[in-house]
Amino acid sequence: MKEFLVELTASVPERTDPAEVDRRRAAEAVRARELAAEGHLLRLWRPAGEPRVIGVWRADDEAQLREKVLGSLPLWPWATAVITTLQPHPNDPGPTG
Repeated sequence: MKEFLVELTASVPERTDPAEVDRRRAAEAVRARELAAEGHLLRLWRPAGEPRVIGVWRADDEAQLREKVLGSLPLWPWATAVITTLQPHPNDPGPTG
């Protein structure tokens, strides 16, 4: 599988019922755990003081990433994504911890 750096920013549509937002956020947490268990979600970060999320994701290609992986997230319909395909660097020290 290929690795991708993904920056996600979700914007809740105006007049969305707060209960719907809460429901989707809870479902998002569940789906993120499932995607991690499937090997698609490797890491997630939230830059301090910012609403966006930055993550390292895996998929066969960008189409699968968008359609089947990210597209399965409950907040995806409200999200914008910046996706960068990653490739190994010869000086990468490998996983830590």
